[in-house]
Amino acid sequence: MNKTLAVITKELQAYFVSPIAYAVIAVFLVLSGFFFYSILSYFNLQSLQYSQYPYALEQLNINEMVMRPLFHNLVVIILLIIPLLTMRLFSEEMRSGTIELLMTAPVRHWHVTLGKFAACLLVYALMLACTFPYLFVLLMYGEPDLGPILSGYLGLFLMGAAFISVGLVASSLTENQIVAAVISFGALLLFYIIGWLSATVGSAAGQLLSYLSIVNHLDDFLKGIIDTKDIIFYLSFILTGLFLAVRSAESFSWR
Repeated sequence: MNKTLAVITKELQAYFVSPIAYAVIAVFLVLSGFFFYSILSYFNLQSLQYSQYPYALEQLNINEMVMRPLFHNLVVIILLIIPLLTMRLFSEEMRSGTIELLMTAPVRHWHVTLGKFAACLLVYALMLACTFPYLFVLLMYGEPDLGPILSGYLGLFLMGAAFISVGLVASSLTENQIVAAVISFGALLLFYIIGWLSATVGSAAGQLLSYLSIVNHLDDFLKGIIDTKDIIFYLSFILTGLFLAVRSAESFSWR
């Protein structure tokens, strides 16, 4: 555990000593803030238009009309942001030559891989936490249902962790950070859109493609439903990514 914590500390220092984390978080907040303001402004406009019709006004739901669209937009932003966070994890070590020192140090490969994953996950969690003021705004001026919002954040956290595991594998394959980011983005985009084919193929293949879609498993979380099958999917996805990253790290010993 101490060895993993040492790797986590090292990686967090690398994130925050350089402008990487600050730039990524700033871009994330600007984009998410823009979407939140736009969606909330439209919701307020709808509220004003329906103010003379009490029955129609009661049908307006903050969760469905504000937070759920916001979460869907955050998924797209995260899809673009995560490769920027993960591209340097192994690639920078290989480019600078420090990977040889790291792999010959008295730490196991899984210590290194888990430490890098955990450090990136902490930065991602900080990014999500920076959006909590949006929730406070809604609580001040409305009555949102906290259950679906909190479960939605849990879903975003698990989905982001799955994204990071993919980025970690991509970064372990090349010393070029740009190439690592492109591979990561391509793989994540594939898992994002793969469910679109489910309606055009056979029933069995369609169900498989729908199950493999990393975004489809987020829908229940956004509805306030925490289903074990979705949690198992994300955890399995994460563990598979970590396993592949560890095996790739082990190959550094004989490359």
